[in-house]
Amino acid sequence: MSPAPHTQLLVGGRIYSASAPDATAMAVTDGTIVWVGQDRPGRALHPDAEIVDLHGAFVAPGFVDTHVHTTSHGLALTGLDLTDAVDRDDALRRVRAHTEAHDDAVIWGHGWDETRWPDPTPPTTADLDAAAPARLVYLGRIDAHSAAASTALRAAAEPLDELAGFDPQQPLTAAAHHAVRGAARRGLTAAQRARARLAALDDFAAHGYVAVHECAGPDISGLDDFTELLGTDHPVQVRGYWGQAVRTGEEAAELLAKTGADALGGDLFADGSIGSHTAALARPYDDLPDCCGTTYLTEDELTAHVRACTSAGIQAGFHVIGDAATTAAVAAFETVAAEVGGPALAARGHRLEHVESLTVAQAEVLSRYGVIASMQPSFDALWGGPDGMYAQRLGVERAAALNAFAPLAATGLALAFGSDAPVTAPRPWPMLRAAVHHRTEGSGISPRAAFAAATRGAWRAGGVRDGMAGTLDPGAPASYAIWEVGELVVSAPKDSVQRWSTDPRSRVAPLPDLTPGTADPVLVRSVHRGRVVYAR
Repeated sequence: MSPAPHTQLLVGGRIYSASAPDATAMAVTDGTIVWVGQDRPGRALHPDAEIVDLHGAFVAPGFVDTHVHTTSHGLALTGLDLTDAVDRDDALRRVRAHTEAHDDAVIWGHGWDETRWPDPTPPTTADLDAAAPARLVYLGRIDAHSAAASTALRAAAEPLDELAGFDPQQPLTAAAHHAVRGAARRGLTAAQRARARLAALDDFAAHGYVAVHECAGPDISGLDDFTELLGTDHPVQVRGYWGQAVRTGEEAAELLAKTGADALGGDLFADGSIGSHTAALARPYDDLPDCCGTTYLTEDELTAHVRACTSAGIQAGFHVIGDAATTAAVAAFETVAAEVGGPALAARGHRLEHVESLTVAQAEVLSRYGVIASMQPSFDALWGGPDGMYAQRLGVERAAALNAFAPLAATGLALAFGSDAPVTAPRPWPMLRAAVHHRTEGSGISPRAAFAAATRGAWRAGGVRDGMAGTLDPGAPASYAIWEVGELVVSAPKDSVQRWSTDPRSRVAPLPDLTPGTADPVLVRSVHRGRVVYAR
């Protein structure tokens, strides 16, 4: 005989549910939400349920981060994190102290950002050799598209001097960076990787994430690490994306089987990043007039990959940041749509990562073909504004057009939000605040839309298209988080007025206040499909 169904009744809280926006109670049976409403009828309808008193807490769908690098994030957590280094000397002091305290085979650091230093001079090879003599040192820039590397690490890599992006002293970019990152990765021990993975997954769990999308690839984390991650037993669900281009449907199916990936996309690089001057631009960088960035995949290669994955029934995607790379990616989708038809293309739910330079006209094209934009609002908080890194690299006018969430969403383009951890920290409430309070007027979206992009939209980007995942409505999987929070509010984007949505009669479920300076909710407990992910 099968065991009797087990029901929990959560009472005395504030439930974020579109079907019952003033709900205080929720019933869960064997990992599925079966009822949402008020306390008294809930107790009457479920007299034998296990009662969980929420004591006024806020219950919302668990978050999903659509773009992470789990082991790299864990290495920053367990190793050398340089994100708050105030200048080059501070960064090098930290390298020296870490080297003296640890005997790891590879000194792996992450997060330095010279654009935030008084003297924007990055660390050199000689600097690292002096700080950590004869050690393998890899210091990834905050965007993970360039790195300073010691002489010992450079020697452990394949010959670098003929690769694109090589410099004997300055940080490496493009192919030279991929080569030296691969050498650093090979130097990590299995124990280092396992410790880092667990630290990262625990960090995701501790901040309300019940699932993440790992964006791996041969130039990012390597197949060994990817396979180990997918085999890790942890309550945070991992969906694996493998970034390697294919040309035929047969090749796509074989690669998917070989890697164990769920899809062939994520950080499949069409170009690099703005901070490292490797995002592919239509016209040069303002602060480097002879440079238009780096193109890793041609339009023909992008088209072949989309065509191959579509024919094999596999979700595809690319990393695109610069406007030239974005234009090529959009053209690739248009070409395949003309061949197979828009509905056949849309059925795959393909996605583009970052798409910081996407225009409204391009978004209209992508929305017709069901392509999802996986974006990172914290990028704007970190690098946006007239004095930020984007403006330094591109000029104020071009910078102001980046990450235009509201205009893009208005076309019908589906948005999904993530962190790109370790590039920015996987912290959902600051991320939502960044999406609402965009540094460019008119680009911020409503808290409700931002929250949807980090929950329902993120599940959809991960191939779950049942219309229920990411909600707290009857029939949905019980994937939720319980938060201690103050006042709940219904608000419009900061740049507009939407009276219908702020009127109580609209029955729009309220959310925590995302006004700058307000405290973030505190996680009490989270559950994913009946399994506890985090408990304070």
